[in-house]
Amino acid sequence: MEQLEGRQSILSALRARQRRFQIILVSHQAHAEKLTDVLELVAELRIPIKTVDGAELNAMAHGRTHGGIVALCSAKPRLNAEDLPELLSETPLLLLLEGIDDARNLGFTLRTAAAMGCDAVMVKKHLWDFDSADVARSSSGAYERLPLVQIEKPQSIGALQRKGLRLIGCLAGAKRTIYEADLTGGIILAIGGEKRGLSAAVREMCDMAVRIPTPAAESSLALSHAAAIVLSEAMRQRANIKQKPPH
Repeated sequence: MEQLEGRQSILSALRARQRRFQIILVSHQAHAEKLTDVLELVAELRIPIKTVDGAELNAMAHGRTHGGIVALCSAKPRLNAEDLPELLSETPLLLLLEGIDDARNLGFTLRTAAAMGCDAVMVKKHLWDFDSADVARSSSGAYERLPLVQIEKPQSIGALQRKGLRLIGCLAGAKRTIYEADLTGGIILAIGGEKRGLSAAVREMCDMAVRIPTPAAESSLALSHAAAIVLSEAMRQRANIKQKPPH
């Protein structure tokens, strides 16, 4: 069983219908009016609710930001490369993450990816070593809504390229900036962590390399910040394409 904390994480998981909920724990001190939508859905789904002392939730939770509600539930089902074709839109936007080693950083990135219209986020399977509760809480529900796909081999990326998707790597030394590159159409944006960047295997597979223009004296960006900037530019370009009147 896993533990979800806070209204937004639990509400998103309830709506996603991907987990089996064992029980919902609500603090005596919780503000009931702030949990109305969660508790109504819990009642509709006939999930047991138990009222407990706030100190008990504080002892269970990772911190005191649970807002008076904690859920015990099954893990979110893991997706793999074989599941990807069913997740893709007509013009897919995928995000490939490498070198991410902080659960909160991953959660922040998932939140951005969901807001920017990503079809799915890909993470190498052997690098997955995160506490799901930390990821879920920092993602503000995006962890439940957005498909998170674990890939085992670079060949999984090659299969997507053969379907017409372009792999675009974000590299500090690239000549082309994100504002000069075409980020429309079906693409996979590959972003590495600030320590190691993208692996050699992924760099060799890239159809194009781009960089985020910054003053030379500045240090590299955190992965979550880099992802937000690149995804925002991709969304801007795609929105402009949709808004152009037909000839």
